[in-house]
Amino acid sequence: MARRPLVAGNWKMNGLGASTAQLDTIVAGAAKLPARVDILVCPPFTLVAAFAARARGSRVAIGGQDCHAKASGAHTGDISAEMLADAGASAVIVGHSERRCDHHETDAEIRAKVLAARRAGLLSIVCVGETSAERDAGKAHDVVGGQLTGSLPEGAADFAVAYEPVWAIGTGLTPTAKDVEDMHGFIRRRLAARFGNASETVRILYGGSVKAANAAELLAIDNVDGALVGGASLNAEEFLAIAGVYR
Repeated sequence: MARRPLVAGNWKMNGLGASTAQLDTIVAGAAKLPARVDILVCPPFTLVAAFAARARGSRVAIGGQDCHAKASGAHTGDISAEMLADAGASAVIVGHSERRCDHHETDAEIRAKVLAARRAGLLSIVCVGETSAERDAGKAHDVVGGQLTGSLPEGAADFAVAYEPVWAIGTGLTPTAKDVEDMHGFIRRRLAARFGNASETVRILYGGSVKAANAAELLAIDNVDGALVGGASLNAEEFLAIAGVYR
C-alpha cells in the first residue's frame, strides 16, 4: 500500500528564540510542497510551544525529542507526553541512539514512553539502529530486531519507526542503498509478523546523515517512507530540499 511520506527534523540541542526565522522559512516552503508529504519539526523543549503557535494552521507539525513515561510527578527536569501535547506538539521522538547511549535508556523504558505517547495522543517515532561494531560482527539484524521487540508495545500500530544506523549519525557516512533496503525490508517483515495487516500503515523512516545531496537516492528505496533528518534540518533550505524530493 502507499504510505504517506513523513520528513521529520530533529534539531537536537540546537535552537534559540531567534530560530523562529528558520521555522518561518520552513512553513513558507512547506506550503509549496505536494500535499502527500507530512512535515514535522522537533525543536528543543524550550521552543515547542512557540513553534507550535507559529506553525498553527500550516503544513508543518511540531514534535518533541523525548518524553517521560509518566503523566506527572516528582521527576525534575523531565517532560511528560501530556505536557508536549498541551504545548501543541503532535509527535515525539523516543529511543534515539543518543538517548540510549548518553542516558542508558533500555528497550523497556522506551516501550513505556511509546505507551505514554499513545496515552497523550502523540505519534511516537521509535528509533532503532546498530553500531559499527555490531554491524561488522554480523549482528545488525539481531540488534535491530531485539530493539523492535523490546521497544514496541502490544496493541495498535500507531507509531512510526526510524532506522538510524548509529555509525552514520552525524558522521557524514551513509549505508549503501542495498544496506538500507535490506534493513528496512527486515523491519517491515518484523512489523508484519507482529502486528499483521495493521503494520502496513506504519512508516519506516531512514535517519543518519540525510542531506539534500543524498535524499533522492535514499527516499526512493523500497520501504523507506521518509526521513528523520538531524543536522541538515537546522538549515531551512536544506530541509525543504530533502522534503522536496517528493514533488
